[in-house]
Amino acid sequence: MWQDFVEAGRTSDWQSSKLGQHATGVALTNMSRGLYADHYNGLVTKGEPVLNPTVSSTEPAGEPKKIIVSDCGDSTNWLKYRADNGQLADKEPGGRQTINAIVEKQSDGSWKVSDFGVHDVGTC
Repeated sequence: MWQDFVEAGRTSDWQSSKLGQHATGVALTNMSRGLYADHYNGLVTKGEPVLNPTVSSTEPAGEPKKIIVSDCGDSTNWLKYRADNGQLADKEPGGRQTINAIVEKQSDGSWKVSDFGVHDVGTC
């Protein structure tokens, strides 16, 4: 999901068909809305986050249908820029931040992120 989001962020392509390949529900809505806001405001995102996700829990344990994934992502080199002149959009530095996600098994057997939360820089 994050790779698809990073790719779409390079041009703020809020309609990217790739977003729905690994995300659904609230996760997909939030990514699309964020990219639309960036598009509307003339922003793009450059670079990539550093991620090291781990499974925190599975429900039910025997045959999981829902997985909770946790990470301490680093957005130091994944920042927003003005599309018109390539300048940084703001003076807010990236950094390490807690990320939690819910990944659910879909009716077709695939797994998709259904919700996620990215906390403030400095939370991990």
